[in-house]
Amino acid sequence: MNTFVATSPEFNQAEYDRLAAQFRYVITDIICRAGSGHLGGALSLVEIVLTLYGRVMRVEPANPKWADRDRLVLSKGHAAPVLYAALAWKGFFPASWLPTMNADGTRLPSHADARTVPGIDMTTGSLGQGLSAACGIALAGRMNGKTYRTFCIIGDGESNEGQNWEAAMFAAHRKLDTLTAICDYNQLQIDGTTHEVLELEPLADKWRSFGWEVFEMNGHDWDDIHHTIQRAAQVKGRPGMIIAHTVKSKGHPLTENKPESHNIKVPNEAAYRKYMACFADSGVTAPY
Repeated sequence: MNTFVATSPEFNQAEYDRLAAQFRYVITDIICRAGSGHLGGALSLVEIVLTLYGRVMRVEPANPKWADRDRLVLSKGHAAPVLYAALAWKGFFPASWLPTMNADGTRLPSHADARTVPGIDMTTGSLGQGLSAACGIALAGRMNGKTYRTFCIIGDGESNEGQNWEAAMFAAHRKLDTLTAICDYNQLQIDGTTHEVLELEPLADKWRSFGWEVFEMNGHDWDDIHHTIQRAAQVKGRPGMIIAHTVKSKGHPLTENKPESHNIKVPNEAAYRKYMACFADSGVTAPY
């Protein structure tokens, strides 16, 4: 059986580049095996999720409910394949679970599910609710005297949901400075560009007006991601929002930066081969 690419104790860009390539292979493979799935929004988060689990978050895979662990709420729950790849890489569950995603009897449904998946902190999929949950998790940590950090990844299309802005007001009012939100700003959603569907700009100014400390970063640059998350963690007295400039379906030439990558359909073996063809000469393999 193959395994995920091992990483050095210290950050090594070449190894993380190889790991990101393998994640993209795995994400595409398990979505294609399932017959459909949200490829674009999972691939756009690869470097961010890898940085969180590889360089930032305190977690114990052997003890998924460790009280002092850092938490991650993937509010855009349809991007669960990237989170599943990260959790399998870290050892929360066997990599052999990955190709069963969304199959009968699987423990890995298409959207993140805390009931069946070790390491998932919040069941998500109904868009707009994750940030509210993350606020509750962060506030509970404060009330319980915990120092864990809470991260919440929201989508740009998801930002159309009004509940996000209610949560934004609450987090600033309660000065939840252990909460860091990350907006996956790939500027595409299921019906087209975010600018066409419902303009978000000026996005950074909107979050500032709600009382958040705002940062922006290149969501595919290892150093920028790590540095920006560390800066956000140092903010006191207010929550932090990181606007991550990303490319939807990053690294998949057939679907990159295309709205149709939001939810691909793979009805047969020919379609499977079509989506996997871009990895033919990459040298990456599945860990299962």
